[in-house]
Amino acid sequence: MSERSEILDNARYLRNVRPVDPEEIHEYVSTGPHPAIVRQVLREAAFDLGMREREDGTFVPVGEGPASVTFHGVESFPERYARRLEDLLVETYGPGWADAEAGETLRERLRRTKEAYFGGRAVEYDRETALAYALYHLPDYYAAVQYPLADLAADGLLPRRLRVLEVGSGVGGPALGVHDLFYEETLVEYHAVEPSDDAADVFERLLGHTHPGFRTVCHRETAEAFDPASVLTDGDADRGFDLILFANVLSELEDPEAVARRYAEFLAPDGSMLLLAPADRNTATGLREVERGLADDGPLTVYAPTVRLWPDDRPTDRGWSFDVKPDLAVPGFQRELDRPAGGGGEFVNVDVQYAYATLRLDGRTAVEVRPSPERHARLADSEANVTKRVDLLALKLSHDLSEGDNPLFKIGDGSESVDHYAVLTRSSALNDALARADYGALLAFENALLLWNDDEESYNVVVDGETVVDRLG
Repeated sequence: MSERSEILDNARYLRNVRPVDPEEIHEYVSTGPHPAIVRQVLREAAFDLGMREREDGTFVPVGEGPASVTFHGVESFPERYARRLEDLLVETYGPGWADAEAGETLRERLRRTKEAYFGGRAVEYDRETALAYALYHLPDYYAAVQYPLADLAADGLLPRRLRVLEVGSGVGGPALGVHDLFYEETLVEYHAVEPSDDAADVFERLLGHTHPGFRTVCHRETAEAFDPASVLTDGDADRGFDLILFANVLSELEDPEAVARRYAEFLAPDGSMLLLAPADRNTATGLREVERGLADDGPLTVYAPTVRLWPDDRPTDRGWSFDVKPDLAVPGFQRELDRPAGGGGEFVNVDVQYAYATLRLDGRTAVEVRPSPERHARLADSEANVTKRVDLLALKLSHDLSEGDNPLFKIGDGSESVDHYAVLTRSSALNDALARADYGALLAFENALLLWNDDEESYNVVVDGETVVDRLG
């Protein structure tokens, strides 16, 4: 038996008896390895053993049940990660990188990358593009991924031993967000698929100092070429991944629905697939097309936010829906990059605005209530209900979209073929749930006036003094 096998066998025996101490185990191994070697073996095998390292250096089993997280939003990009990026910039370009020729090169590369992105053209990731991308997108990608995952954790749908596969990991923003969200008493095995060597280099540098319970492996392959089965052991092959993440990559794939559908075959029966995209119209509606392809034709169903409240219906509206969270504090490296260009904010990106879809195999949804055909109007039938007052159930699918006039919110029930907006014309204690409810919340509208908006070619659900709006669930 090898030294490693002896260490692991002893750990398995002791794990249910008392905390596993490397100082003790080394005495039981025939080769007498140094306790530091025992500790390293236990750290490397922590996920498979189901054990976490405590501050006193001993290892104990992770608790049973779902992962528990403490999350109150994201205010800033952590300074420890900012320093790692800045160290990498200094190593690559030298001190004063933002004021030197390198700074102008990075700014110009960002301009060209954004121009290509909004023009729908492919972006090639060399070293400078990877670093420019990190400067601009690390903070918002770090923050955005945590909000929908915190919701999943709050609903008890992520395990304490969390196996993650991220497709198109880029330079590591989402991975850092996952790391910090699941810092407490959760073991994470994180597989990242990234075809660009330059982006993968930055990823590995930024994820080089994770806590002992977070193990990362970066696979330098394309999404199309990577075989998810290759990283699943025999014992876990039937279970699959607890979380499969496509963060800000769908728009870069030639056939995103086909790729996501193939990866869904490796999702655990109670696992989740999370799709994330920037909030601009092209990428947000592109994400919704992928979501609809996977949900309407199977094998997945939508958990959040665009739940099909009428199970037999499918939405066919344009699907531009995104969430908005509080801005982040401006990180120092963005301020440094922006200052030589005049300090006008061209290279500052602290908006946390994103489209997302969470999909599952088990049919669970974030809202349980369903409309009653005898009472509630379907949005699909709005043409027949124009100028009438109706009762309906709908999800709130935007922040306030007005520009200082009557508050305006996109809504949907999963049956709509045309955009619908709830317009608050007279606020009262009976309808203030419309403005106060979070994105994705289920709302019950009673006695709302349904009108057609010819200018916008959409329906308005008018919420006035005669309308009652309640949040359900």
